[in-house]
Amino acid sequence: MRVEIWSDVVCPWCYIGKRRFERALAAFEHRDEVEVRWRSFELDPHAPREGGDEEPAARLARKYGMTVEEARAAQDRVTGLAAEEGLAYRLDAARPANTFDAHRLLHLAADRGVQGAVKEGLMAAHFTAARPIGDPETLVAVAAEAGLDEAAAREVLAGDAYAEDVAADERDAAELGISGVPFFVLDRRYGISGAQPAELIHQALTRAWSER
Repeated sequence: MRVEIWSDVVCPWCYIGKRRFERALAAFEHRDEVEVRWRSFELDPHAPREGGDEEPAARLARKYGMTVEEARAAQDRVTGLAAEEGLAYRLDAARPANTFDAHRLLHLAADRGVQGAVKEGLMAAHFTAARPIGDPETLVAVAAEAGLDEAAAREVLAGDAYAEDVAADERDAAELGISGVPFFVLDRRYGISGAQPAELIHQALTRAWSER
């Protein structure tokens, strides 16, 4: 069975959803027969490579039309939910970035058999280490730490390799009606929207398997 997951590496709910999916998969009887593929989705395709020095809460408030205090409260809620999944978010320090190049590296990582590790590395770098993943050198370093060949990563970032693959993922998302992430697609038959509880994801995996 194939599970495709559309997400962005700077989406706080996507990292939470990743952990919940991993718990569901670990409890799934046929987990060794499940292929997981991470698909590209950019929350803000027009974001600059690095987002500047604006305070994260202020940026969130401006984006969603709320006060800075409300934005900080929202960050605290998400940080608490992340902690329940074993994730130590640093949303007050996380640096915004354009993620197009990160997604290109994830396609390279898929071809090299290390996509899951690179995905984890990029999300951890952004949310728990506050590293600037819009910076090419940081991207190369994080990818290499996760097991991707450093020279290959540099070569991809120096050109436009995998750009069409990222675009194809995003076209697929539009055709499937995906407007928010994370979004899980099971065998292109079932969809799970959002960072649902692990129990619900497990139920979906079981149902999809039984109806294959």
